[in-house]
Amino acid sequence: MATLFTRIIEGEIPAEKILEDEHYLAFLDIRPIRPGHTLVIPKKEHDYLFTLDDATLAGLLPFAKRVVPAIEKVTGCLRVGVMVAGLEVPHTHVHLVPMNAISDLNFALARESSPEERAAMGKALRAALAQ
Repeated sequence: MATLFTRIIEGEIPAEKILEDEHYLAFLDIRPIRPGHTLVIPKKEHDYLFTLDDATLAGLLPFAKRVVPAIEKVTGCLRVGVMVAGLEVPHTHVHLVPMNAISDLNFALARESSPEERAAMGKALRAALAQ
């Protein structure tokens, strides 16, 4: 059975997509730790980061890196933190979280965001990427 993220890739479930190429997808988390919290996934469905094939693993962070300047610009954060937990969805994913302090990297802070909030953030991030 396809994972939630594969269903997003295939368009079965809507997502606020930020950046996409033939191998990877970045989209907003529906339960962000902070506004701008973005998930980056390989399109190849695979459960665990450290058992990905080397080529997919090698491309994941460079793809994620392309999104970071937009997150910094739009949110005004000091840095974008990176987390890999990998237990909640059995599809490799990297969390890009805008942060001003290490305490910002805390899943207990996650709150449901509205489709309107995600749409506004997505529009701002895509505009920043286009510059």
